Amino acid sequence: MTVVELRVLDGPNLYFTRPAIKLTLGVAPWLALPDERAQRLTRRAGFTPVATAGAPNSDQRRRYVARFAVHVARLLADATARHLAIRGRPGPDAEQIVVAFVWRRQQAAEAFAHELAPLLELCLDGRRSLERAIAEAADRLERMEPGPAPTVLRPTIPIIAVTGTNGKTTTVRLIAQLARTAGHSVAFTTTDGVYRDDELVEAGDYSGFSGAAKALAQPGIDLAVLETARGGILLRGMGTDHNDVAVVTNVTEDHLDQYGIRTLDQLAEVKATITRITRPDGWDVLNADDPRVLAMRRLAAGRPWLFSLDADHPAIRTTLAEGGRAISVLDGAFVVMTSRRQGHRLLPVEDVPVTLAGISSHNLSNAMGAVAAALGAGIPEEAVVEGLRTFVLDPERNPGRANVFEVDHRVVVIDYAHNEDGMRGLIEICQGLRAPGAGIFLAFGSAGDRTNAILHRLGYTAARGPDRVAIAELHRYLRGRDPGDLVHRLQAGLADGGKPEAPVFPNELEALEWMLTVSAPNDVIAITALGQRPEIFEYLRDRGGAVVAPLRIRELVRRGRS
Repeated sequence: MTVVELRVLDGPNLYFTRPAIKLTLGVAPWLALPDERAQRLTRRAGFTPVATAGAPNSDQRRRYVARFAVHVARLLADATARHLAIRGRPGPDAEQIVVAFVWRRQQAAEAFAHELAPLLELCLDGRRSLERAIAEAADRLERMEPGPAPTVLRPTIPIIAVTGTNGKTTTVRLIAQLARTAGHSVAFTTTDGVYRDDELVEAGDYSGFSGAAKALAQPGIDLAVLETARGGILLRGMGTDHNDVAVVTNVTEDHLDQYGIRTLDQLAEVKATITRITRPDGWDVLNADDPRVLAMRRLAAGRPWLFSLDADHPAIRTTLAEGGRAISVLDGAFVVMTSRRQGHRLLPVEDVPVTLAGISSHNLSNAMGAVAAALGAGIPEEAVVEGLRTFVLDPERNPGRANVFEVDHRVVVIDYAHNEDGMRGLIEICQGLRAPGAGIFLAFGSAGDRTNAILHRLGYTAARGPDRVAIAELHRYLRGRDPGDLVHRLQAGLADGGKPEAPVFPNELEALEWMLTVSAPNDVIAITALGQRPEIFEYLRDRGGAVVAPLRIRELVRRGRS
């Protein structure tokens, strides 16, 4: 029996809405036992399961051992007069289980966790007394210093938390803009840093526990918008004990095979954490077009507010009938619905720059999520409408997210587009901006910490739309993967998507220079900028490029439709 990991989760987390200990145990000896012997040994410890132990090393056996570990943990908690909430489940690897329990004092909780592996190992020997071992462990725990209490924050200002796979940062920035338009002083966190209103306070990825603390420490703020990534939830938990509004943009295949998360359903479970700590009178803003996000309303603590590109979505009708709210697009305008018979028109989609005159369905969804969050937090409708009209996807306010330039009579789109779903959104934008008869050029790359399947699908998606494609290597983001293997898997995806072998460039800037050289006037050029975003912005400006204003975007879109 081995302790693989003991992790202190300082805030609400995957297992509980309170700080918890996550203990990952290697239980290979228990998994290898014959069925009959496993049941005999666990019955001797007072465990009365509802199912058999299952075949050795099977999934049923892992679940059985996890439930038995919870039983032993409860025996120890009872012996120390602690009333703990405890959960068990199979672990990230085949020979592991996870036991999680709520903690109130850190040192005492860690000591409690360290007692479990020896107790489970002792149970393998039918001749030794579990009762005596638990009494001895309880005695040791009683003599321990309890240690510090949790430090999770209990804010007194409204908190809006945003999670999802794509669109988090854009949604956070847009919500902050809507709130500032209403006169609020806003702190917000993103993967780019911590901001107070328009000022960058500290650069870096602050989409986790520490980001919330830094945001709420800003003087004079009266509202906070917190980007919440799956890594932060899994590694430390959430930074606040509640939300007033939670927004979930989508759940798509990205960052799998990390921290024990191997499937989309597991990823959705992690992201649903933010909906379980929303105040009962608050709002959980959910993307009804994503079935995994829509399913989160079953366990959400707040009231449901759905957003969808389909105004006739069946879930919208059900939610409105149950007293919830919805927002959608109807007749070219955003419409807020508060009952099955009442819909309120906000403004035309074409007047909202973040949607790129309506051609970006991803940003239509992001805008709807932001509007619902802002209205749910009590921001006046007039300020929401004005904020929508004035938020622009430029390199200053939303760097690397659908930034559009014109240079040498070509349209250049810079976007993060780091996964399959994001790539589809980028290609959709390029097609909407393309003049009749013009071509689309795309240069893309990927970090190395994606599964082989994700890399292949990224390449396949990149092939379906552009006329010519290039690969830009990201040597700073290989994260342990061989660069040749990474390029090979992207090329294989391109080939399956119908494209010939793509030219490979050592960085994004050289790929952009190549596209500008081989393209023609009116062509659209797209690049998934990650490693050299500032250099790309500087390069385009040095060549006389200019950010495309919303009115010009509208002209380009209308030209494309003609």
